[in-house]
Amino acid sequence: MLCLSSPPVPVTCRHLTVSDHHRPAGTSDTRRGFYHLQWGTDNKSSQLHTTHKHPSRLHSSKSSGARNPTIMASAAAAAPDSDRAALLKAFDESRTGVRGLVESGVSTVPDLFVHPDPYATVPLAPPGVSIPVVDLSLPAPLAAAAAAAAARDWGFFYLVNYEALVPADYPAKVLAAVRAFHELPAPERATHYGRAMGGGVSYSSNVDLFRSPAASWRDTIQLGFGPMRLDTERIPPVCRSEILEWEVHTTAVASAVMALLSEGLGLPEATLEEASCLEGKVMVCHYYPVCPEPDRTMGLVPHTDPGVLTVLAQDGVGGLQVKHTNEDGESYWVDAKPVPGALVINVGDLLQIMSNDKYKSVEHRVVMNSCEEARVSVAVFFNPGKRGESVFYGPLPELASSENPPKYRSFTMSEFLGVFFKRDLASKALIEHFQL
Repeated sequence: MLCLSSPPVPVTCRHLTVSDHHRPAGTSDTRRGFYHLQWGTDNKSSQLHTTHKHPSRLHSSKSSGARNPTIMASAAAAAPDSDRAALLKAFDESRTGVRGLVESGVSTVPDLFVHPDPYATVPLAPPGVSIPVVDLSLPAPLAAAAAAAAARDWGFFYLVNYEALVPADYPAKVLAAVRAFHELPAPERATHYGRAMGGGVSYSSNVDLFRSPAASWRDTIQLGFGPMRLDTERIPPVCRSEILEWEVHTTAVASAVMALLSEGLGLPEATLEEASCLEGKVMVCHYYPVCPEPDRTMGLVPHTDPGVLTVLAQDGVGGLQVKHTNEDGESYWVDAKPVPGALVINVGDLLQIMSNDKYKSVEHRVVMNSCEEARVSVAVFFNPGKRGESVFYGPLPELASSENPPKYRSFTMSEFLGVFFKRDLASKALIEHFQL
């Protein structure tokens, strides 16, 4: 096997000092006032406050908020709606995202980003529990059986031994390029900032910033690769070639995985691809900056992915967790730790619907860490590319019978996407909306 990269360098943790970060040059008076008055920046402080507890280990309200009840107050309770709207607007107009907050020297998590008791509701998995592994070097029937079992029981798996599809220097190369963009000086990043997908590309913080109850600690480059091709010149030059190459490689990976999952359903291996499930592609390049108080916020709230299939590359920092329910009905969060030479694959809501619940889309999240290095990940979401009003999606006809009737109604992609974009990321309303 040709590994994608050598094992990640161990990430050391320490307290960060304000001197590690520099206020970007060229900020406006509005932005300065925003940071100083609203975020409570303390330039006299020599050290950012950092918890010694890893947030994923906090399971009770005692560990997360009892020492200070205001810590777990929701963002909505922190200020009237009108004030919150103004703060959101000011944050967005700063045009430098969460990374800009860190550069400004914030020593506490701003109220807009505080999640009430984010890590206390579901415990961590017992030691030794891990998401399954699917090995592409196995004979096709064995690989298909492994992929189908993982998609049915977990909704997630590591994919290994795919060297025939991806060059040895990927995904490390695209992860490094994405990091390079997010760590450009603030004025350079700000020129790319905007929520509109101009030319199919945007760079902003929190796609659901104005809909979610609390913002999450991340910034994102988002790129729409299909069904309409994007304007490649809109991709930031520092990461353009690597992103374009990675889109090609992940498409090859997704094609191979969809063939396995189709076969696992007892269908021809081309079934999902012929349903145009490779043609709609969105890539998100996430950057989770160092956080001064990782137990007060989240990198990504618990959610399911809306599409058919997700191919994820992550660096060595870690933080991804998958919610698993075992045979006894017990639920817990499982660390999807970075594994050298492995991609993470997960089932989306649409594939759960198309498989008539044979495969499942499960909740996952990104917890914050107290390490000195930001987390970087690149996810590619694959969705049907045929979007006409006469093209309907739902359970695959071959999987429905009188003994196993359809569990979902049919719908167009425009209806599906309309429901998706009207809800906040953490909402579970997407699949429920189409249930019979």
